[in-house]
Amino acid sequence: MKILTLNFLTCAVKACKSSAASYPLHPQEVELAKDEMEYNPQAMLNFLLRLDWAALRMTATELGFATLPEEMPTAEDLQQDELKMRQLHELLLETHVVSGKLVCGNCGHEYGIKEGIANFLLPSHLV
Repeated sequence: MKILTLNFLTCAVKACKSSAASYPLHPQEVELAKDEMEYNPQAMLNFLLRLDWAALRMTATELGFATLPEEMPTAEDLQQDELKMRQLHELLLETHVVSGKLVCGNCGHEYGIKEGIANFLLPSHLV
């Protein structure tokens, strides 16, 4: 599961749908791996415009990556700072979670990750 994917996941428990604490899910006890892929600055800009920057900052911090700036850099700033763009590319697209768990900040439900795939099936009492 790529780090980029974590920016789009929320808790599946019905009671968490209205809670802001259910997003983003918090990675814990994760094993990370890296797969190099071709750098495409235009694709990176497109991804960054669609991301929740605050959630990305939280996820990056929880995973032990360098702290991202509080405010998302503008597209112009990113285009001029290739190093920052390459670092974001490495974080979002090349880094992925192999195993571990994602934890809801609202209800504490844990979603296991095995072989890069998160299990979002809920027991019947949480549906």
